[in-house]
Amino acid sequence: MGRATSVTTAFASAYSSNSFSASDAFDGLASAKPSVSSLSASAISTSTLKPQYRLRLFHTHTNEHLDIVYRQGDSYVPEAIDELEFFLRDHRTGTVHHFDPRLFDLLNDLTAKVGRPQEEIDVVCGYRTPWSNNFLRNRSSAVAKHSLHMQAMAIDIRMPGIQTAQLRDAALSLHRGGVGYYARQQFVHVDVGRVRRW
Repeated sequence: MGRATSVTTAFASAYSSNSFSASDAFDGLASAKPSVSSLSASAISTSTLKPQYRLRLFHTHTNEHLDIVYRQGDSYVPEAIDELEFFLRDHRTGTVHHFDPRLFDLLNDLTAKVGRPQEEIDVVCGYRTPWSNNFLRNRSSAVAKHSLHMQAMAIDIRMPGIQTAQLRDAALSLHRGGVGYYARQQFVHVDVGRVRRW
């Protein structure tokens, strides 16, 4: 975890100007090690009796890790949400977007559903700008024109040690939104839009 400090500094720098552009994000990241520090449980008061909701994530494109308590009881932790949104930025452009926090709850519940509560999740794709979405659509017919990735309401994931089909079935059983199964690429799309499957 020692290598995480430099990226947290970049995160803080990118947000201090209230600018979420690619240039701001990547100026700070230029010299950073590929790992994201967390607002971990130790950084959040442990005196409260409210239940804590935690996510452990690994981004397959940036090689960053994040281990964070994002919610206490019924209240989301603003600083943690900010860091999650930075972590899930469009990795092609560096653009950060506000996420629907229900997606984080879905991920938390999904790890419990497969019997691996708080297990690390591999993130294949988080937020996607319209530019990135068009870039991918030009290379694959499987990319939706109006993808919920562009609204920061979707995420593509896999979990080490969990078969992709098992992860898909667990997501379907939650009835919390869309579930896409990509067997060849070995990932599952989940979102908090209307309930559907493909």
